[in-house]
Amino acid sequence: MSRYARQTILPEVGAKGQARLSAARVLVVGAGGLAAPVLPLLAGAGVGNLTILDDDTISLSNLHRQTLFAEQDCDRPKVEAAAERCRALNARIDVSAMNQALTRANAAEFISGVDLVLDCADSYAASYTLSDTCLEMSKPLISASVLGLTGYVGGFCGGAPSLRAVFPDAPDSGASCTTAGVLGSVVGVMGAIQAQMALNLILGLDPSPLAQMVQFDARTCRSTGFRFDGAPEPDTYFSFISASQLGPSDLIVELRDAREAPDPIHPDAQRMNPENLKIESNKDQRLALCCATGLRAWRVAERIQPNWPGEIVLVAASTS
Repeated sequence: MSRYARQTILPEVGAKGQARLSAARVLVVGAGGLAAPVLPLLAGAGVGNLTILDDDTISLSNLHRQTLFAEQDCDRPKVEAAAERCRALNARIDVSAMNQALTRANAAEFISGVDLVLDCADSYAASYTLSDTCLEMSKPLISASVLGLTGYVGGFCGGAPSLRAVFPDAPDSGASCTTAGVLGSVVGVMGAIQAQMALNLILGLDPSPLAQMVQFDARTCRSTGFRFDGAPEPDTYFSFISASQLGPSDLIVELRDAREAPDPIHPDAQRMNPENLKIESNKDQRLALCCATGLRAWRVAERIQPNWPGEIVLVAASTS
């Protein structure tokens, strides 16, 4: 009996659907908690080509939600162990492990060769970089985010509005899983929904998961959703770029103090306090605001934009 017999008997799959899964090329950015259910579900379903992109290593404090790994995997590159698990689950698929970070400089290179992108990074900079690039290249993006007991999954770009159309402003909270905590089961639920939306898209099921948002509250075990097909793209926004894309003509502002970042993000960077930032306007100069995640830089950019006539870009040290 075929290994896919239990899903090919579904009218939504069948032989044609299985062939579409086998031909699909999917990029999964982030090999942590969200990827823990995403990767084995896609591999098990027979998605023919998986590329996993992440530059982090496995740590004990993350195993409660990164259930793709075991204790003996600690200190190994995440992509290495994740790729091994996928290959062990399904020897018929091709799995590529890319042990590097996503940046604005390399995003197009990775996205150009795939049919679908899954954002499992749970990073402001990575999510918006993926969305901006996918919108430019007309590639579909399934993005998810989890914090505490809540999370969301949405289908963006590829003919649907982008992440910025739904979330055009800087997030209100700078909390992360590290600072605010997260329950592993919530990450598992959202990752499973993310995998389902990816499979729906590959199989061409109707309604399309693109322009669909699903939100989940684990405290009440209730989910809500809405469609955003007509959401307009923002007229202006602040792009995330990589430190490698900074040039000699840029005015580079390091918003982290010396205790947080002994070495500034660039040799030409000027350290400034984000609370009382004073910069002389120059319409011919690009202003690059740098911090750890990009969130502080985004908030400062929103505050000073009315008085800065030129371009403002954001640099997140965690993804540079």
